Amino acid sequence: MIHVKLRAYLVIGVLVASLLLSGCIEEAQKSELKIFHAGSLSIPLEQVSEEFKEYMKKKGYEIEVQAESSGSVMAVRKVTDLGKRADIVAVADYTLIPQMLIPNYTDFYVIFATNEIVIAFTNESKYADEINSENWYEILARNGVTFGFSDPNQDPAGYRSVMVTKLASLYYGKPIFEELIEKNTNIYDEGNHIIAPSEIQTNEKVVIRPKETDLAPLVESGSLDYFFIYKSIAEQHKLKYVELPDEINLRDYSKAEYYSQVSITIGSTQKTIEAKPIVYGITVLKNAPNKEMALEYLKFMLGENGKRIFQNNHQNFIWPPVPFGEVPEELKDIVEVAE
Repeated sequence: MIHVKLRAYLVIGVLVASLLLSGCIEEAQKSELKIFHAGSLSIPLEQVSEEFKEYMKKKGYEIEVQAESSGSVMAVRKVTDLGKRADIVAVADYTLIPQMLIPNYTDFYVIFATNEIVIAFTNESKYADEINSENWYEILARNGVTFGFSDPNQDPAGYRSVMVTKLASLYYGKPIFEELIEKNTNIYDEGNHIIAPSEIQTNEKVVIRPKETDLAPLVESGSLDYFFIYKSIAEQHKLKYVELPDEINLRDYSKAEYYSQVSITIGSTQKTIEAKPIVYGITVLKNAPNKEMALEYLKFMLGENGKRIFQNNHQNFIWPPVPFGEVPEELKDIVEVAE
């Protein structure tokens, strides 16, 4: 009888130990990722993150992705100026990574997507039935018409929008920058070089918000007529939009030299940025709290799954993605590494 009871206690003890051990293993498989990213990446990255979590669940991991959206300049400054910790930084202007994060915060980056600037609106926008690719600047200049762009000090879409108006001045041979920007803000130019003060002031005609996606609800609600925005966001929000000539829209690689005539110095960083084709970049930080999982995320996002998700969200994906710097071994099979 004693032996039977002893065996029963031993069996119960083994079961309890097994349950405790399995609980520990399950806890060890939980993982967290933190991403600072451009506002224009919000929708595709949300979908990438959801699919990545399901993908890793099959491998026995429970992943929590904390994605923090902002203008790309601010996303980088969270790391460099505010000392915040993150695993991944993804920006709408890849040059911010070599300018501000290399070599102290990372030693590589990958370019993976492109875009172009358009002017978005709805049927409720003033003169919506008149605006087109040839007269857009005349419509925006009319009395009573309001338009917006994101803050050049925080967001590439902002400084790109301002540079687009200067490129338009060159292309059309008309004072479009002066009429739309100088007359309505304290942003000014010195020839083809633009100065954006750290504190931008506007009149009632122009609305500026921290990041490009902050303006979409204003246009959708009818409180703002037009805004400069990436084509992918206009498509994602099902907004109407005017496409601009390739000499202006920052889409065309063959016109990179033409774009570079225009530059801007932004007050927040005192960095001077040349107009160039729009290319997105992503990196894993050196001090990433979860570097191994962050590289798994990049492998997933930069592969076929990410390509499909971005293209479904109207954003051109660079295939294969192109890396620069000290490329981690984990990524070499999915990016185009130069020999």
